[in-house]
Amino acid sequence: MQPDLLNLHALHHFRTRSPLTHCMTNDVVQTFTANVLLALGASPAMVIEAEEAEQFSAIADALLINVGTLTAPRAQAMRRAIESAVAAGKPWTLDPVAVGALTYRTRFCQQILALKPAAIRGNASEILALAGMSAGGRGVDTTDTAASALPAAQALARQTNAIVAVTGEVDYVTDGLRTQTLTGGDLLMTRVVGTGCALSAVVAASCSLPGDRLDNIAAACGWMKRAGTLAAAHSKGPGSFAPAFLDALWELGAQR
Repeated sequence: MQPDLLNLHALHHFRTRSPLTHCMTNDVVQTFTANVLLALGASPAMVIEAEEAEQFSAIADALLINVGTLTAPRAQAMRRAIESAVAAGKPWTLDPVAVGALTYRTRFCQQILALKPAAIRGNASEILALAGMSAGGRGVDTTDTAASALPAAQALARQTNAIVAVTGEVDYVTDGLRTQTLTGGDLLMTRVVGTGCALSAVVAASCSLPGDRLDNIAAACGWMKRAGTLAAAHSKGPGSFAPAFLDALWELGAQR
């Protein structure tokens, strides 16, 4: 099913609630991720130290776990933050960056699946690997199409009771039974560091919204694709695309 790509109703809720989103994300994308959340109307925070992360995840509306620059101390902090979020009834989202390609992060992500993520967002190779159906991609880059990973995403959703979003040229968002399909975006989104990781943060924030979580996550994917399309129309290349993308997110709906 192709949903309303913009979903103004969900966007209104997102901006009204301004979800406080705890992003334990990778070092490469922190600034861009924060700016994407701010442009959409959320409130980002990057709290990494284990004791503070554990405390803050119970306060925040949502938690993102992105393993892009995983270390042993950071893994410990992430686990403490997840356990605290779960105890407080706050949703957490997993971005399994490069899972399958690297052993340590693969083992860690497989272990924390038992802590019941609300959502999982990854590229096709990451989702296939997390579901145990592939060895992974080429580092952080997928070597599979999103369509080929849809059965794995559906199986993973049924296994974990999470909403799984496998994203790429086409995005598929599934709860294992229902699936929404989103088209759009632009190739330039793959030429700017952090668009996928930022999408995971928006997905995490959307998990805190009222209503159908599948619809809310599909809306999050739709906002990013729509902004990518708009930004590409006003860009000459990656350097001009990034600020145009933030502006496009800010202007979505054109009502403030």
